Amino acid sequence: MLVSLVPPSMDFGVARPKPPPKKAATIAPDTETIAHWECMYVVPSPETLMVWDAVFFVHQGYYADAILKFRLTFPNKYPESPPTVQFVAEDVVFHPLVSHYGIFNLAPRFRPWRPKEHRVFDVLHWIKAAFKKHALDEIRESECLNKEAYRYHESTSSFASLATQSSLLSQSAPALFDRDFSSLKGQPRDAMPFRELAPDQLQLGRTKLGLKEWLDKPETN
Repeated sequence: MLVSLVPPSMDFGVARPKPPPKKAATIAPDTETIAHWECMYVVPSPETLMVWDAVFFVHQGYYADAILKFRLTFPNKYPESPPTVQFVAEDVVFHPLVSHYGIFNLAPRFRPWRPKEHRVFDVLHWIKAAFKKHALDEIRESECLNKEAYRYHESTSSFASLATQSSLLSQSAPALFDRDFSSLKGQPRDAMPFRELAPDQLQLGRTKLGLKEWLDKPETN
């Protein structure tokens, strides 16, 4: 679990979540340790424990099928101050709490941040929750880093269209495979880079994992 990633000398206050469904598991590749929490994967940077890279697979709602890569950067005075959360593909995530530079607003959930109460687990839970309808319903205009996305409260149909577009953009090759994100320039290298595989490599990977190739369901009248 996440707690296993933190040396005893550094207390990141990571709480152990309730046992996940059977489909959730901790995956440990040959050279990396990745924590899997429901539909999020989180791994610390190989260069510094103060930077964690993550990817969030959205399964339902306005952002269904989105693949959102983000980074948590912990300040030197953590846990007195919260980490910074930034989605690495700029102008891809159309969300009221996400700026055009990818910065995610934690304030609506942590008013204020309490170092003895709030943990990394709570931050990850809020990121996930913020993409659901109940959280979007409660966002105030003053909390929005993207005022245009606040149109959710004016027209859900218009917002749904733009959220779907955001989801499609997040699945595009530049958003997934470009390792030179401008938001990461001058920062520790991406600990979770995605690589585009040739068809034969993809088939080999599927075979090793026992996965079948995705087939579209036949249309029915």
